[in-house]
Amino acid sequence: FLKLTIIGPWGGYPKVNEASAGYILEHDDFNLLIDCGSGVLSKLQQYIKPTDLDACIISHYHPDHNADIGVLQHALLIDMYLTGNKKTLPIYGHDFDKESFAKLSYKDITIGIAYDPENELKIGPFSIRFLRTVHPVPCFSFRIEADGKVFVFTGDSAFQEAFIDFAKDAALLLSECNFYGNMDGSRAGHMNSRDVGKLADQAQVQRLILTHLPHYGNLEQLVSEAGERYKGPIHLAKLGDIWKI
Repeated sequence: FLKLTIIGPWGGYPKVNEASAGYILEHDDFNLLIDCGSGVLSKLQQYIKPTDLDACIISHYHPDHNADIGVLQHALLIDMYLTGNKKTLPIYGHDFDKESFAKLSYKDITIGIAYDPENELKIGPFSIRFLRTVHPVPCFSFRIEADGKVFVFTGDSAFQEAFIDFAKDAALLLSECNFYGNMDGSRAGHMNSRDVGKLADQAQVQRLILTHLPHYGNLEQLVSEAGERYKGPIHLAKLGDIWKI
């Protein structure tokens, strides 16, 4: 099975004592960190050592998704000084923003590797396909397969019809849900709860987890609104939750 650990479920900035976007996907003892937003390094250490990461992949270069790359690099650097163990962590990201992509490489501690959204990427046991999202900066969704299981992470995006085929029959869809159902998030490049319910329903996914959550309102309302369209299990992403796929 694949094991998903929620590190950061918050959109924009981390809620007090929590983190913005960050998730660990594990299979066959390989640990892939998906996004590395503000607060992720601090919270990640409750579940895994930074040195136990095998790779990291970044959807886009907004701070709530990449702010902790710098402190992750320093954690690995300090560990090397303390233990003498040397390991170069690959960090995969797109290179449509050259300046941000360059920051993924640090000394010989981390190396930035550009993914090509047109082609499948192999990272450890994972095969990853990409979909460009509808967001103010270049951003990509990930369809990740291993051992016959499919996990889809939307990244940040307004709703688009292309998501339906991209997420088709996923065992677990981890979808951004930054707006309530009566709000239009499309101009901000985000989905509302009803958009996400429509996506999960039409893609016929087995389970839906809402993430990139708003900092206001009653979050359970997001679940009920998404549930108007999607009749499968729906959960709010919470720090420390572990899902087996």
